[in-house]
Amino acid sequence: MNLRLGILDQSPIISGHTPARAVAETVKLAQAADALGYHRYWLAEHHAVAALADPCPEILLTRVASATTRIRVGTGGVLLPYYSALKVAEVFRMLEALFPGRIDLGLGRAPGGDLLTAQALSNGQYSAADRFAEQVQDLIGHLDDALPTDHPFARVKAMPAGPAAPPIWLLGSSDYSGALAAELGLRFAFAHFINPQGGELVARDYRARFCASARESAPHTIVCAFVICAETAAEAEKLASCVDLRRLHMAQGLNTPIPTLAQAEAQTYSERELAYIRSQRARTVIGDPSQVRERLLQLREQFEADELMILTITGDYASRLRSYELLAREFGLQ
Repeated sequence: MNLRLGILDQSPIISGHTPARAVAETVKLAQAADALGYHRYWLAEHHAVAALADPCPEILLTRVASATTRIRVGTGGVLLPYYSALKVAEVFRMLEALFPGRIDLGLGRAPGGDLLTAQALSNGQYSAADRFAEQVQDLIGHLDDALPTDHPFARVKAMPAGPAAPPIWLLGSSDYSGALAAELGLRFAFAHFINPQGGELVARDYRARFCASARESAPHTIVCAFVICAETAAEAEKLASCVDLRRLHMAQGLNTPIPTLAQAEAQTYSERELAYIRSQRARTVIGDPSQVRERLLQLREQFEADELMILTITGDYASRLRSYELLAREFGLQ
């Protein structure tokens, strides 16, 4: 079927494995995604998180793009409040020069870790993304050499100069980024895997309010879902137990790697903990290939989305890869 599927990779560190192994598995999965027919491969930014290995997706992106041939590669996303808009523009102009027509620039405003880490990353001056909208506009101006003439940095040119710059996606799990993307005429990706409630209304509002820009003549949306797919529904449920335990650890403030299946199966839960785990299941699609396909198509319809993006984490790297292989076959990717 004519549907674009992408992958969001958080470079998970599974218990018993090193962060270096997690990064190597990201490259391996990207190569598989390229061969399987996935359209985009995005890398996430997180800081000081024991379960996630990538604090600098713009660097890992270079390795992934070098190891693949066809698939678009991007960030999901660069956490802009930490950085200079000019520096991000320079990095992505360089990436576009290295890999023409294959780079996506996804932007987020979340801290990507705890607030202490956020303060450390910003020399003690993290401001909870108060200037995000201004930064995005400055970044567009630097990327496109289109800063207003009265801008204090209007004479500064982002290098390497050239006619092309990557498309910009604003990422979000609430109405803020959708509204800003509509106002600025940018693409929008909604993180259903973070917030399973109300996203379809955000996406529809984005479409209704979209203002055409020099970058985009029409709205374009992605919905990103957390998916665990296996040969059978029972096997998928078993694999999901690792994520159940990981999410409980997060709620308890435990900074730990992704649990293995053995660790998850050995865990016992109180009724309160089970209730929490059940409450988190709404942001996960679990099942055999036909079940997952049906649910993803429902999400696409609810969001009126142009594309779907899939995030999969399990307690071992082989079953994560297998989940993506099964979906590629089920959706008829080539």
